[in-house]
Amino acid sequence: MRLPTALLLIFFLLPSAALAQGDTRITFLGRQLEKGRDPRARSQAALVLGATEDPEAVTPLCGGLKDPSELVRAAVAKGLGALLEPKGLDCLQSVQGEADATVQAAVAESIKAIKAYQARRPRFYLSLDALKDKTGSVPAELVKVTEARLRSKLVRRGAQMAPEKESKAAAKGALKKLGVHGYRITAEIQKTDSGGLRLALLCMTYPEQSLMGQVEVNAAGAPPADLLKALIPRAIEEAAATFDWSSET
Repeated sequence: MRLPTALLLIFFLLPSAALAQGDTRITFLGRQLEKGRDPRARSQAALVLGATEDPEAVTPLCGGLKDPSELVRAAVAKGLGALLEPKGLDCLQSVQGEADATVQAAVAESIKAIKAYQARRPRFYLSLDALKDKTGSVPAELVKVTEARLRSKLVRRGAQMAPEKESKAAAKGALKKLGVHGYRITAEIQKTDSGGLRLALLCMTYPEQSLMGQVEVNAAGAPPADLLKALIPRAIEEAAATFDWSSET
């Protein structure tokens, strides 16, 4: 395991057309899925939404399950299966009575994929505190979206999330059953001296809560939504490497 000392990674994002598109990508694709005239274009939008790995894509995809085109509904079902979000499972299960055989098959396949994803053996057990905005300037909705993205990325990294307000005895029982290490993460959004944003992840053992250290990643030069979206995967990768989240007991 690498030394549990504070680690700082700094990078800069320059305002660009690509960044502007990235900030509105889900909205744009959702609009294409909802209002595109060509079923092929709507289908493509659904598949791209499924490839974003963004929990925000669940809402437009679930809406797409009501599309009049069987081609689009099948693509939407596949998109939800690729996204692997728990809320997508609820949407898919609600349309299991789909009349079209092709759509029905896509729905069944995606339900199976999400359930298999949820049942896979975790690499570590994680208690995640509510994301804190220490800047006082990040909109509450953006904080909520950022926390959802952070949680989703942690699960993709191999975490099994601990229930809220879990007792110490219950946590120890879960860890014994799973045979993995437990961690608690406290995440904060902070300002940097340069006017950018910092995402700090404080890591402790769980449930003992012995301090292990903190990793920080900074970014500047773009709107807060773009900065936070870019910071999440970098912070998680640094924390995973620093605190050796892949180790088994």
